[in-house]
Amino acid sequence: MDLRVLRTLLAVADEGSFVKGGQRVGLTQSAISLHIQTLEQEIGTSLFDRSRRPPVLTAEGRIVVDRVRDIVRLYDDLSASLGSEAELEAIELGAVPTTLTGILPQALVSLRSSQPQLRVRITSGLSHELERKVVSGEIDAALVTKPQTLPGGIAWYDIDAEPLMVIAPAATIGERDRDILEALPYIRLRRFAWAGEAIEAQLKTRQIEIRPLMEIDSLEAVAALVGAGLGVSVVPRRSIAEPFPATVRVLPFGDTPVVRMVGLMHRSDYAKRHLIRRVVDHLRLAVQRDSNA
Repeated sequence: MDLRVLRTLLAVADEGSFVKGGQRVGLTQSAISLHIQTLEQEIGTSLFDRSRRPPVLTAEGRIVVDRVRDIVRLYDDLSASLGSEAELEAIELGAVPTTLTGILPQALVSLRSSQPQLRVRITSGLSHELERKVVSGEIDAALVTKPQTLPGGIAWYDIDAEPLMVIAPAATIGERDRDILEALPYIRLRRFAWAGEAIEAQLKTRQIEIRPLMEIDSLEAVAALVGAGLGVSVVPRRSIAEPFPATVRVLPFGDTPVVRMVGLMHRSDYAKRHLIRRVVDHLRLAVQRDSNA
């Protein structure tokens, strides 16, 4: 059970409406509704009578609110006994898998060194899944591929520009990316990820005839399969010291390589933007370190 969801329930109960409760905790009405529905599913009962406008607490809801108030009070008392509010700051961060084995670990190490009391909890997922969680307030921010259009109310920080590259077995002959892509079986990076969608669009625009062999959602797995000689692929080049194994040949995808932008998104009304800035600064520092390596 998420403590933020419990605080959302108290805000709605105290303010008397989903809208005012949302204003108090910095969430939209849709995000508030999602939090309440999640809590109702977990405890198996309706907390609000939605036939009335605005919705009012049911009898069961009033009982739950009293219990939740005790739980939150106990948590706050415990937090106060452990240290100051600044020492207990935390952020819920989403991250696409390619960053979990790329720039994020380095950034978290330096962040922990400079901000030892800041707790960062990580949720992994595809970009579109994490975007939805940011919009709904389920997580505070997400390190994702930049979408073509940002949703309303979402702020964005550029972190790294990753060019798309063709990777093939090391012994592959040929100078043009088109020739290599059409000569070997194609190992597709999951097409429903935003990076995968960009790759698919470029293949279609250039009318490159690939021969799909399999579809994988892990960049490391794609590179390993290519290195084993099973086929060719197009993947983003990450800003890490050794982005590809020595068993693959790497060449640009197109004369002017397509670039995927990786960045951090968060709700514009997120109350702790100073935490976001800390994370952004350390992510950019990690990129800079690898670029200079």
